[in-house]
Amino acid sequence: MNQHYLIHSKEKPHSCEVCGKAFTQKNSLNLHYLTHTKEKPHSCDVCGRTFARKSILNLHYLTHTKEKPHSCEVCGKAFSLKNTLNLHYLNHTKEKPHSCEVCGKAFSSKKNLNLHYLTHTKEKPHSCEVCGKAFSRKNNLNVHYRKHRKEKPQSGEALVKGFQ
Repeated sequence: MNQHYLIHSKEKPHSCEVCGKAFTQKNSLNLHYLTHTKEKPHSCDVCGRTFARKSILNLHYLTHTKEKPHSCEVCGKAFSLKNTLNLHYLNHTKEKPHSCEVCGKAFSSKKNLNLHYLTHTKEKPHSCEVCGKAFSRKNNLNVHYRKHRKEKPQSGEALVKGFQ
């Protein structure tokens, strides 16, 4: 009963020693530690991709079965995950519940808000291993790598590593 109470009280007594993130349950903290160790003990027996959590592996299996049990009631588009369907509904409602604390710009997803924050911090965490150019978004780095592919390939581990 005590653990259940913590969920409602918003109390988070278990803190990560690496980054300080807090959790209501010890088990959640233990799963969180996998993000720091990069340990991925659960592997897909179809494609070999690995995951930190068994629950994520189970969701991944849906990509192989092509099963999409969650359908949009507005347009009929189907999704493997209920969470993805819920995000999709925001396209129809035009709802943008996540706002930037710096400039007030609103976003439909927390992920897009976090990407937007990089424009304020000027942080560019994704850098090209070929030429060193840095980008705030991983997608922009991937587009940049295509430019290198069009150039004559050079020898070097960075070039090979960058295109895997």
